[in-house]
Amino acid sequence: MKNRLFVSLNIPDNVIEKIIRLRNDVYFDKNIKWESREKLHLTIKFIGDVPDQIVEEISNELDLITRYPIINCIFNRFGFFYRDSKPVILWAGLDVDDQLHQMISEVNERLQKFSISIEKRKFHPHLTLLRIKNNPENSFVNSFKNFTFEPILFTCNSSTLYKSILHPEGSEYIKIKNYKLKELEK
Repeated sequence: MKNRLFVSLNIPDNVIEKIIRLRNDVYFDKNIKWESREKLHLTIKFIGDVPDQIVEEISNELDLITRYPIINCIFNRFGFFYRDSKPVILWAGLDVDDQLHQMISEVNERLQKFSISIEKRKFHPHLTLLRIKNNPENSFVNSFKNFTFEPILFTCNSSTLYKSILHPEGSEYIKIKNYKLKELEK
């Protein structure tokens, strides 16, 4: 059996609440199917489909994450990913410590032994807020593009290996293993 895996950096609950409040301040429509609170995370490595027999080995290999310190982050913008000039993803953008880039690089290198390829695209730290099904009105897009706010500074102190199960109504995430980042010495 195949397991669809990914690794995320966990965003603190209070920051998720602030992002949701800001998102709702920009545009609130009870008919929009926003990504659920439980799905708001920063994906640092999409692993993809792997056989059952190597999931534990992968999870153990990822223990390397625990050697990295807590990651400083800044949530400072909303934006969109486009396909064929149409917005398909609304995201919350983050700036992150260089330590996270180093961690991702090491994760990529270490997972190659499981025939998991290195991500070729540049890492773009973001939280997916909405998967857009139909081309939205310009007012929706412009409201997020033009919205400014005081940046939110925070730290992330853990990462999680998840299994993603695809269902017709959406994906379900199951935690496989959590990795605590090192506290900075004072």
